[in-house]
Amino acid sequence: MNSISVNQFRENLKTYVEQTVNDHEPIKVTRRAGEAFIVMSDDDWEREQETLDVLQSSNLMQQIAESIGTHGSSKGYKPTKEQLDELTSL
Repeated sequence: MNSISVNQFRENLKTYVEQTVNDHEPIKVTRRAGEAFIVMSDDDWEREQETLDVLQSSNLMQQIAESIGTHGSSKGYKPTKEQLDELTSL
């Protein structure tokens, strides 16, 4: 993650915002007193929130663990060729 001063950020706001949105890389902006904040795109923020929601759900984490187990032992669900073709065409 790039780290810049608040003055650099202010002087080049448009450039840094476009870079953040296009590269999907957050920027850490630091203030003189040492405090900092993060600038990130809305899409990346939503993705982070969804990930946190999954990680905080014990039910979903249990389902993921079970799925990993069945996948590792080749006992999981196996889609048909048509189903795979439909998924890969998305």
